[in-house]
Amino acid sequence: MQDFFTLTPDAVLGAVEQALDPSGSVRATGRCFVHASMENRVYEIELEEPLSGIGSKVIAKFYRPGRWSEAALREEHQFLQELHEAEVPVVQPIAMAGSSQQTLHQTPFGVFFSLFPKASGRVEEELQDDQLLQVGRLLARLHNVGERKTAAHRPTLTPAQYGQPALQALKDSQLVDIQLWNRYQRAAESLIEQSTVLWESIPLHRVHGDCHGGNLLWQKSGPVFLDFDDMMTAPAVQDLWMVVRGRDDEAREQRAIILDGYQQLRSFALRQLRMIEALRGLRMLHYAGWVARRYADPIFERTFPDFGTYSHWVDEVTSLEEQVELVHADSASGRFV
Repeated sequence: MQDFFTLTPDAVLGAVEQALDPSGSVRATGRCFVHASMENRVYEIELEEPLSGIGSKVIAKFYRPGRWSEAALREEHQFLQELHEAEVPVVQPIAMAGSSQQTLHQTPFGVFFSLFPKASGRVEEELQDDQLLQVGRLLARLHNVGERKTAAHRPTLTPAQYGQPALQALKDSQLVDIQLWNRYQRAAESLIEQSTVLWESIPLHRVHGDCHGGNLLWQKSGPVFLDFDDMMTAPAVQDLWMVVRGRDDEAREQRAIILDGYQQLRSFALRQLRMIEALRGLRMLHYAGWVARRYADPIFERTFPDFGTYSHWVDEVTSLEEQVELVHADSASGRFV
């Protein structure tokens, strides 16, 4: 892990050059720009000569050791390949000629990494109705591919499998203020229990997993899906609600438009809409557990300086308790939201 924290420009450039061409004929200019990423280390590398089909810049993603196994990373790359073959717009990892289509590489000190072409486009802050329809149709196509195979080495998003490890990580970290731990634990366990009924008879399959607006890169032809690092097995609604995360009337109207596009190409059980607040609550719990697991990383400590304070956990436990009430209303109701 220490090697991950101290990846130097020389180590990054050397690994990228070796992966692109072991003979040493591909050289980087030395320009290495760091992209914002807390979980992995992501760099934009400029090449001295453009490569056919790739261009003069590549994105190198170095995966945090201990998060994903080699098998899990290969499942992500396999899913991207399947999506590309189905003409779903994604940015897939580079497979160099003569490498048996190898897309996953490893540094001499054991850190896995992959290379991607730099994709151009823009991130849209607000999506128009026609864009929402297009996202819905593309998500339906993505999920049509997703259900064809399983991903045995990726997470499964159920209340217990997603929520319990996060709660345990928080307990082990001892970062939750001791005065609030019992209250937080009760809220988290209630969230998991109340959510479970909503998963009954809901099909699960491979999804993007983190399909927020920042992972949709808009080009003239439409959006391109980026960053499948959180690919998982989950209900289809996980990807839909992440595109539009609000809970007000406008957000519900926007999700309805996405669903109009989605249902043009794939059926959708409307009862999944009742899962949105449960998914929101589980994401809150999972996010807190994620920060707790990573808090020894100096980047996390600098980014979340108040994470272990009483005031932080008062806000967290209050928000989680409010979420439990919303989930209870959805699990007890037959309405769709």
